[in-house]
Amino acid sequence: MKDEINVFEFLQQFPDEDACESYIVKKRWPTGISCPHCKNHNIYRLENQKRFKCGGCRKQFSCRTNSVLAESKVKLQKWMMAVWILTSHRKGISSVQLSKTLGVTQKTAWFLGHRIREAISQRRSLFDGVVEVDETFIGGKEKNKHASKKLRQGRGAVGKKPVVGIKNRNGQVKAAVIPDVKGSTLHCRIHGGVERGATVYTDEHLGYSGLSAFYNHEFVKHGAGEYVKGMASTNGIESFWSLLKRGYIGIYHKMSFKHLQKYVDEFCFRQNSREGVAIDVIGDVFFRSNNKRLTYKRLIHAS
Repeated sequence: MKDEINVFEFLQQFPDEDACESYIVKKRWPTGISCPHCKNHNIYRLENQKRFKCGGCRKQFSCRTNSVLAESKVKLQKWMMAVWILTSHRKGISSVQLSKTLGVTQKTAWFLGHRIREAISQRRSLFDGVVEVDETFIGGKEKNKHASKKLRQGRGAVGKKPVVGIKNRNGQVKAAVIPDVKGSTLHCRIHGGVERGATVYTDEHLGYSGLSAFYNHEFVKHGAGEYVKGMASTNGIESFWSLLKRGYIGIYHKMSFKHLQKYVDEFCFRQNSREGVAIDVIGDVFFRSNNKRLTYKRLIHAS
């Protein structure tokens, strides 16, 4: 990330709630404040309450309304710091460490983290040009699990969740948790993420067979010790998997399958914003938080 800021610079830029509110308002509504209820731009400021009132529907709102900050009792400065920390730590930060840094409970820090991940969930877009596609498996090793939790079905990918990733040669990544690594599943994800006619590099996994009907498909044979063949390789996406797994093992220790996609979104966002200016990356999170309210009830009951 470019022009990274330190703690002292952060506190200079955001010394109080007013400074944080002003920044969030500017980033949430870059073209001017609009009512989150009716989209009207005829807005009044209620200074005593630090709220806004719509001249159309007459409803009141704040910089938190209809976003991941909605109904949160956590101060805006702590929200800002949580966003800064989560987006700047390359391998993420645990809810325990985040709670100590912010001075909140672990439960609050955990909920904060997931609300931020909700804001930075991946956008739908299609990659073109040259892309690398690969799959990996996320989860604990069977031998390390308690006896009551072992599946006793073998080794390797047993008890893990498959994740497929697509990375273009500009370094942009998108990844998704998938139910299996069958050809139909992999093809569906690739068709939903890559423009037809693009060049797709994969390994020799049979699930990628048939891609040549839609793409310029080349593959390397890892089983034969082949990792680069001309321009074809999957080294780029595999380096992303390496970072994701280092975060899994060294920082989070466990990512529940229920919330695994949110953690994948977090790592994708950091990868895709690595060339961004630190302060602008923070602003992008609040811009993307619009219309993404996440309640605790919905979070814990997510399927």
